[in-house]
Amino acid sequence: MMYTQLGSTGLEVSQLCLGCMNFGTEREWMMGDRDASIDIINHAIDHGINFLDTANMYSQGESERIVGEAIGEYDREELVIATKVFFPMGDGPNKQGLSRKHILDQVEGSLERLGTEYIDLYQIHRWDEQTPIEESLSALQYLIDMGKVRYIGASTMAGWQLSKALYTADLDGYERFTCIQPEYNLIDRHEEANALPICAEEGLAVIPWSPLAGGFLTGKYEREESIPTNTRAKTDEYTENRFTEENWDVLDVVREVADERNATPAQISLAWLLHKDVVDAPIIGPRSLDHLAENMDAITITLTDDEIARLEEPIFPQWPVKGKN
Repeated sequence: MMYTQLGSTGLEVSQLCLGCMNFGTEREWMMGDRDASIDIINHAIDHGINFLDTANMYSQGESERIVGEAIGEYDREELVIATKVFFPMGDGPNKQGLSRKHILDQVEGSLERLGTEYIDLYQIHRWDEQTPIEESLSALQYLIDMGKVRYIGASTMAGWQLSKALYTADLDGYERFTCIQPEYNLIDRHEEANALPICAEEGLAVIPWSPLAGGFLTGKYEREESIPTNTRAKTDEYTENRFTEENWDVLDVVREVADERNATPAQISLAWLLHKDVVDAPIIGPRSLDHLAENMDAITITLTDDEIARLEEPIFPQWPVKGKN
């Protein structure tokens, strides 16, 4: 495993981040097998991955509990544990969002479930239209001052929102976001016209989620299938929305390069992300030890400029127009 500094911080993280959203039982596509989930976490750590990402709302806390159980036997100082806050954690008007109350309540629950005294990276899961960003940043600053959080970050927002958060932090003397988690992969490249230029300019780390586009870029689906035969994809609108001619064109090239390199489509897709200067650590979500090993081998692949150009040629990045996407 190779390591990189997280954005402009001094924190060193593995170039692949283990995403833990799959660990739990809330939805039918989640793993459900607690022991198998812990095996994947243990195997990842044993092979050099020190960066784990979860969220309080993944299976309503079950993912955090699994992560907490798995990391108990390891040196906590060597691990970088990330989690998030925003989405509902129960019924009631104050059980969601980024109010000071919700943030301070939820960090305690995450700490307890993770079995740790501090969270390395605490991220806002979405932008809160109802709460002033000043209130949210103030609450996050308090957690840093109390030693419960080491770094803060964000996930999935418009460029103007990210810029506003950074400007507000600078103006009011709050800790800045150190990173952002955007949807970013070979077919979902809209962030190149949104947050990524801001991250490059401001020194923010980029930790892409869905680097394989919900499984589409693994090559397990075929162009002729109008509806995927895979059980999860039948009920997963996110994956079904990947089935467009433009995206199939990208996958065709991914498969060609994979064949030429004696690699898998998943490895080529991850290697492309790892070649982007703005990207720090894609979030992989393996559901088996074999998938984990396949994903980790992507680090060994060095793509040529010609291969990168071929992979990128079918799509011109555009930020979605509201009401049209």
